[in-house]
Amino acid sequence: MEFARLLEIIGNEPLFDTGLLLAGDVDPNHIRRQLSRWTKAGRILQMKRGLYALAPPYQKVKPHPFSVANRMVHGSYVSCQSALAYYGLTPETVPVTISVSTSKPRRWDTPLGAFAFRNINLGMLFGYTFEDLGGGHRAFVALPEKALLDLVHLTPGGDGKAYLNELRLQNLDRLNMSVLKGLAEQSARPKLMRAAEIVGRVANSMENERAIR
Repeated sequence: MEFARLLEIIGNEPLFDTGLLLAGDVDPNHIRRQLSRWTKAGRILQMKRGLYALAPPYQKVKPHPFSVANRMVHGSYVSCQSALAYYGLTPETVPVTISVSTSKPRRWDTPLGAFAFRNINLGMLFGYTFEDLGGGHRAFVALPEKALLDLVHLTPGGDGKAYLNELRLQNLDRLNMSVLKGLAEQSARPKLMRAAEIVGRVANSMENERAIR
C-alpha cells in the first residue's frame, strides 16, 4: 500500500485502527510492515497497539484528547479531574486525560498526550453524555456532577471535608445539586451521598454569601 492510498482511506478521521486497512484482499503482514515503516519515518503516530494517528503535516484534523481517550478504551468516558477542569469546576490544568471504564486500570503516554483509565464496576457506569467539544469533535464525557462523584468514589477519603476543600471547587453554580443528589442516590453508595450533602452545603453557603454582598 502506498502512503497516498492510506491518506485516501483515512480521509478526515483523526485516528485509525489496523482493522480499517485489513479489510478485503490484502496481505496483513505487508500492512503491518508498512505501518511500522511509516511510524519510524514519522508519518504516523502509534497510540497503542493497533491504533494510529496521522502525524503533522498529514493530519487534516487535530485530534481532541477526549476523542482520543474514547478510542483508546472502548466503553470508557472522560471523567474525574479532566471533566471537572473541562467544565471549569477546578482551577488546575490537568496534564493527563483521565477516563473511567469497567476495564482494568491502565495508562498510555503517547505522542498526543498521556491517557489514564480508572476502573469502576458496571453499577457505576452511568451519568455521562455524548458531548459536543467543538471543531467537529464529540466524545463521551461525564456530567459535571458525575465527574465529581467518580473522583470521590475512586479516592480514599474522598468524601471528607479536607479532600473536598483540597479540590478547590469553583463555579459551583454550574453544578445541579438535584442531579448531584440523584446520581449519588442512584449509586447506592453512602460515601457518595455524604459527599453530595457536603458539596450541597458548601454551594448553599457560597450562594448566601453572594446574596449578602
